[in-house]
Amino acid sequence: MIKEWKDDLLKSQSGGIFIALLVICFLISTQTSRFLTETNLMVIFNQVSVNAILAFGVTFVIISGGIDLSLGSMLAVAGVVAASFSKSDTGNLWISLPLALLVGALMGAINGWIIVLSKVPPFIVTLGSMTIARGLALIISDGRPVSDLSESFNFIGNGDFLGIPIPIIFLLITFLFCSILLNKTVFGRYVKAIGGNETASFVSGIPVDRIKCWVYVLSGIFAAIGGILLAARINTGQPNAGLGFELDAIAAVIIGGTSTRGGKGSIIGTLLGVLFIGVINNGLDLMNVSAYWQQVVMGGIIILAVVIDRFYQNTKK
Repeated sequence: MIKEWKDDLLKSQSGGIFIALLVICFLISTQTSRFLTETNLMVIFNQVSVNAILAFGVTFVIISGGIDLSLGSMLAVAGVVAASFSKSDTGNLWISLPLALLVGALMGAINGWIIVLSKVPPFIVTLGSMTIARGLALIISDGRPVSDLSESFNFIGNGDFLGIPIPIIFLLITFLFCSILLNKTVFGRYVKAIGGNETASFVSGIPVDRIKCWVYVLSGIFAAIGGILLAARINTGQPNAGLGFELDAIAAVIIGGTSTRGGKGSIIGTLLGVLFIGVINNGLDLMNVSAYWQQVVMGGIIILAVVIDRFYQNTKK
């Protein structure tokens, strides 16, 4: 795996964001001495853990040539479901966690089936499912936060193992899993082939429809993991959780070098994109920059990333 990560960093897509991340870290460190401390770096990784997990899942979708706008809503549904079965008096982790993951997988599968069978653009399908899933989260929770959760459930979001916060451990595990899946398996090669040329992939015998369904299932499962972690972190299953999270995740994937046209991308690039966004947000917070201006800065970065991606793709023709 180390060889694949090195190769990705040597490519212009991931290598560029890696250099940009180092530059941003240096600039912020010159403005505040609190930035390059062990405590703050741990805070950054902990803060970006949920967005990173969402971004890892949607990386497969975007590489395959699709898009998933329902991530934030699926996160909310899974978080509410997990919280509902993790009450302090009647909760059971062996029921709540698998059930939340199953809900995420099912919603992802429905997205994939509709896209494959109807041939409707993924943007439209997932835009609709985003609204449906948000409504389901409100229905399941009766429009109210699900609170009074068990200590064992809350430990997932706030505990640590050997001094490492549990969310960061989840981030590392999902990063390794997705890196292996994308770079070392037939599934990963098929995903890249479909994104590069779907027609040629079909002619060559690749089960295009099946693979496209599975990337949305994967995206749904990772959204569910994010929902569990977020609910455990805030000790509440919020039906309105995850608003705008899909945009942050997609932005991180694109900033990390994954092509908006599909066919190219890497998990380490996505991680760098997530860290790039997290570092900027953290640095602006430390420098007491207004939250309003932070949104302006991040919006400009997203646009710039897409422009650079389009320019790069045009130069390769």
